[in-house]
Amino acid sequence: MERAARLIKSKKLSRELVSDEDIVRGIWTTAVGKTIADHTGRLKLVRHNLVVEVEDATWQRQLHFLSRQIVDRIQKLTGNDAVRDIEFRIGIPRREPQRADSRESAPLADSGDEADSIQDPVLRRLYRLSRKKAAG
Repeated sequence: MERAARLIKSKKLSRELVSDEDIVRGIWTTAVGKTIADHTGRLKLVRHNLVVEVEDATWQRQLHFLSRQIVDRIQKLTGNDAVRDIEFRIGIPRREPQRADSRESAPLADSGDEADSIQDPVLRRLYRLSRKKAAG
């Protein structure tokens, strides 16, 4: 990884194609390890300050104590001092995509009565009675 970073650094054309931020993103897992990389999110290089999203305040606090070591490791891997400081911010939790259940995809009982899908016999009976009362 160090060799690739030095090669990119030496070529002016490649510097136009690949920014310091892209290089840091590429070496992040190598610099911090898989466990830490799994608990961090987006990386953004602002001037010489690397802003890293973390899962929660616990990770933020723990990584703050390691920030000097991480900066030294990044500088060693990239061969330059593009990153001089790291700021860990708590990221906004992202929700997983949710699927809406549709009646068409729900399995229907053989009798065609939706009350048959209720597992509890007492609740099933109450549902049928209230449905009959509401229908008139």
